[in-house]
Amino acid sequence: MATKKIVTWTKKDLLGLEYLTKEEIELILDDARSFKEVLTRPLRKVPTLRGKTVVNLFYEPSTRTRTSFELAAKRLSADVINIVKESSSIQKGETLIDTGRNLEALKTDIIVVRHNCSGAAMMLSRSVSISVVNAGDGWHEHPTQALLDIFTLKEKLGAINGINVSIIGDIAHSRVARSNIWGLTKLGANVTVCAPEGLIPAGIEELGVKITNSVDEAIKRADAINVLRMQFERDRAEAFPSTIEYFKTFGITEERLKNAKKGIIVMHPGPINRGVEMSAEVADGANSVILEQVTNGIAVRMAVLYLVAHAKREEAPTDAV
Repeated sequence: MATKKIVTWTKKDLLGLEYLTKEEIELILDDARSFKEVLTRPLRKVPTLRGKTVVNLFYEPSTRTRTSFELAAKRLSADVINIVKESSSIQKGETLIDTGRNLEALKTDIIVVRHNCSGAAMMLSRSVSISVVNAGDGWHEHPTQALLDIFTLKEKLGAINGINVSIIGDIAHSRVARSNIWGLTKLGANVTVCAPEGLIPAGIEELGVKITNSVDEAIKRADAINVLRMQFERDRAEAFPSTIEYFKTFGITEERLKNAKKGIIVMHPGPINRGVEMSAEVADGANSVILEQVTNGIAVRMAVLYLVAHAKREEAPTDAV
């Protein structure tokens, strides 16, 4: 019997799943499973990051991600500071790098950053010695969203290797799609992307995915579908005529799910545009795990914060959870 490779987390940052090995992704998922148990206790808190300070630095609006990171940090007993663009020196012209260096000078330990520019998290990480966690950068990646998606799939299906996952929607503008593709393919899943032709990025097949413009085909072959929000605020080229037309052609409905595998899993990273990406009946239906994704996001982000905070330690403390 082959022994499982022991993996030690050595990275001070989490910038994207593109930069992680299969073993590192599995380490996060394993730790998340342990931290999820913490969330079932009467006292949902452990002292793992006591004395540490986590800063949520968000240049874009967010509800789920920012709240989830805040709860994750507090469940680990860290101090948390929330900074939003509208009420900070960013409004006065301070650069991301200067903001990061000032936060480092204030002796914080981890910066969780969301930014509208691709590559912003990496640029920040190269400018500070403290840890940086990417909470979404432009159209590039949203690693913790993909990790919680994969964690949810693993809970439901038992394994990722060999499953069929279809990602449906605005692929061109989706950092969630990119992170999911990197993570799922590294773990052995078969990934199909489905979107209107104008929303399929050129060269995406080089990432090891199949492409279809037929939502019915994408559903028929899938064990799970991850339905993306149509980002009309980013789609200045008007790749699709209207929300009504999009729903008619690509929306996930109960009628369409009749041709799916029994027990198909329906996911969505949120926020949902009901009547655009999927019907209310599907969003709230028996196949939907959307709210479970939200819950799992806390455990996954606890694991990420724990790992980057202790990256330089030779071994993890025994009282981690």
